[in-house]
Amino acid sequence: MTNKIIRIGTRDSQLALWQAVQVQQQLEAKGFATDLVPLKSEGDIDLVTPLYEMGVQGVFTRTLDAALLSDRFDIAVHSMKDVPTQTAKGIIPVAALERGSYMDIIVPKNGTSFLDDRNSVALIATSSIRRKAQWLHRYPNHSITNLRGNVNTRLRKLSEQNWDGAIFAAAGLQRTDLLPPTALSLNWMLPAPAQGAILIVCRDDDHYSYDACQLLNHKATALCTQIERDFLRALMGGCSTPISALATIRAEKIKFQGNIFSVDGSEHLDIEFEEALTDESVSMGKRAADTLLAKGAGRIIEQIKKAGH
Repeated sequence: MTNKIIRIGTRDSQLALWQAVQVQQQLEAKGFATDLVPLKSEGDIDLVTPLYEMGVQGVFTRTLDAALLSDRFDIAVHSMKDVPTQTAKGIIPVAALERGSYMDIIVPKNGTSFLDDRNSVALIATSSIRRKAQWLHRYPNHSITNLRGNVNTRLRKLSEQNWDGAIFAAAGLQRTDLLPPTALSLNWMLPAPAQGAILIVCRDDDHYSYDACQLLNHKATALCTQIERDFLRALMGGCSTPISALATIRAEKIKFQGNIFSVDGSEHLDIEFEEALTDESVSMGKRAADTLLAKGAGRIIEQIKKAGH
C-alpha cells in the first residue's frame, strides 16, 4: 500500500465530524493513511435564514466543493440528503456507506397530548419544508416555526423556547448520542431522499482516492438512495420543494414510496409500489416520478415556484 495520505474534508459540526470519522476508520481498516480537514460551511454560518430561502441547493456542500476542487483535501464526506442531485463539475460521487436510520422523530417539550388530536393547536419547530408540509397535512391547526443550527443548537433552542416540540432526523441524534428518551418516531412521515445515508465524493481525476473509497461502497444503500434521488431529480425538486422518497430492500424485493406536497400541506400526491429486485430496479425512481407527473405533480411544482419557494 502506498504511503499517500487521503485528506478527508468535512464540516466541523459534531455530526459531520462523526460521519467523517466513520469514513476515516473504514479507510484505515483497509490500510489507507488518512487525515481529517474540518471546514465551516455557509449553511452552518447563517443560522437565521430558513433553508428554503437560502436559494440554490447545496448550501451545506458548496464550501466543501470549492475546497475539494482547490485541492485542500482529497475527498469530502456529506450527509447524502444535503448533496444536490447534480454534483458540481469536476466532482463525482464515490461511495455510500451503509445507511443508518431514515426516520424522522419528534422531540416533545412537555408531553405528547397535542399529537393525539388532529384538531389540536401546537407550535412545532423545523427548518425543513418537507417536514412542515407533511406535518400541516396531518395537523392543519398547528403552527410551524423555523429551527436552524446543528443538532446541539437545535436541542438547546427547544429547551429555551415556548415550543411544543421539534422535528429531527433520528440518525443525527443517534450518531451524536443526543437522542432524548422522550423522542417519538414519526412512522407516518416519509423521509427526505437519502436521509440517514453518508456519501463520499472526490475529484473526477483522483483515481487513487476513488479506488480507495469504492471499497467502502454499500451496494444496497447506493441503489436505494439512487432511486430516491432520481425521483427527486425527475420532479425537479430541491430544498424548497416538499418531496419525500424511500426505497427499501427486503427478501429480494424492493419497495418504493414517494410523495410531493404543497407547502401548506393541503395538496399532495403519493405513490407506492413493490417489485422483484432486478437490474431494472434502478429505474424505479424515474418511473415513480413520471407517474406522479402524469397525475398532476407539475401543477403543485408550479404553484410552489410562483409562491417564491
